[in-house]
Amino acid sequence: QVQLVESGGGLVQPGGSVRLSCAASHNLFKVSTMGWYRQAPRKQREMVATITSAGTPTFADSVKGRFTISRDNANNTVALQMNSLKPEDTAVYYCNLHYVGSYNSYRDYWGQGTQVTVSS
Repeated sequence: QVQLVESGGGLVQPGGSVRLSCAASHNLFKVSTMGWYRQAPRKQREMVATITSAGTPTFADSVKGRFTISRDNANNTVALQMNSLKPEDTAVYYCNLHYVGSYNSYRDYWGQGTQVTVSS
């Protein structure tokens, strides 16, 4: 079983920065795409950023140029650096591990979520 443990988040002022981290308990991490998703109140969960096992990132249009994603395969961790935060970035942020196996089978694992609130 894969466990994902997130840290970081909290209350930050508009224009500020926050760094989220996620640690995976299993070496499945090394061959999986990692991602950060978020869910605001009364909204659906949405992709924020993903990074493949080879290190190729993808970002939602709403965070391009403000957020960066990185991974450390030696320590099974992934981080999301969020800069120039806006009130609309307020949400619960979830770490995701997406593993694609043989015959296109796949498994998804989720962290417990961490709250980020952008407010003055």
